[in-house]
Amino acid sequence: MQNFHHTNDCPIRDILTRIGEKWPMLVLVTLHANGTMRFSDIQKSIADISQRMLTVTLRNLETDGLVSRKVYPKVPPRVEYKLTVTGQSLIPHIDALVGWALEHMPDILSRRKSRTA
Repeated sequence: MQNFHHTNDCPIRDILTRIGEKWPMLVLVTLHANGTMRFSDIQKSIADISQRMLTVTLRNLETDGLVSRKVYPKVPPRVEYKLTVTGQSLIPHIDALVGWALEHMPDILSRRKSRTA
């Protein structure tokens, strides 16, 4: 029997917690769709994300090695973000999840609606 106890080294909990938050997948998909992007362009692409939340999300994704950050020494500084090889390797899995959600969402929404009725 495989156990999924809460420990500091449970990769399933750790990774799903990180990418399953509200914004990380949207940032990853945005970078995949658009390639290298500046902070302001990412924020424009995800209109309802705050500057602070985008900063935190990008830092976390960078810490995990899914996104790279390049600073150009200019005034004002120019910063660009792009997916790393590891981040790129996650995209097919996100695409599969998105495809599954699109395929099953009508049924799920119908069941939710009938449950609350």
